[in-house]
Amino acid sequence: MAQDNWLVVGLGNPGAQYEATRHNVGQMALDVLADRIGAGFGSHRSNARVAEGWLRPGGPKLILAKPNSYMNTSGGPVSSLVSYFGIEPDHVIVLHDELDIPFDTIKLKQGGGHGGHNGLRDIAKALGTPEFLRVRIGVGRPPGRQDPADYVLKPFASTERDALAVLLEDAADAAEQLADEGLLAAQQRFHGRDAK
Repeated sequence: MAQDNWLVVGLGNPGAQYEATRHNVGQMALDVLADRIGAGFGSHRSNARVAEGWLRPGGPKLILAKPNSYMNTSGGPVSSLVSYFGIEPDHVIVLHDELDIPFDTIKLKQGGGHGGHNGLRDIAKALGTPEFLRVRIGVGRPPGRQDPADYVLKPFASTERDALAVLLEDAADAAEQLADEGLLAAQQRFHGRDAK
């Protein structure tokens, strides 16, 4: 197993009707990361689309993956990829939407609960541990009494689109920094922004 290999998973649902929704923000951020490392996604036997490249010459290798399954059954593809590439759970980074964080905010953590996020629940179950890294991309709470399940399956509002582009860049930055410098350095960078 190569210690400097990282599996970076962008969560979302398959199909064109979901591509621009809040629930797919993890996959949107993964597209930004793929562009940066000059990698294109192709089919993989793990039931995922995979792209591979290096953060920089001699740096960490990133294996980017978008499960072909629906969000709630992401664990199978992630577990298959971990096995195929020989990656430990602490070298898995999952990018996902987070209702409990305000829109345009990034939070990072390792392990812990799933907070009702079924994609995280399924990955923790499939890996046998919750101790993978998470880039939690804030999408905010739904307005009024809107059902959270409906809210995350809606596209971002036109008023959010400019900020969304920056948010996706930030999420890609966070994933890069986790692989390159570790959790503490990345948390200090992104969590310190709350003080502004």
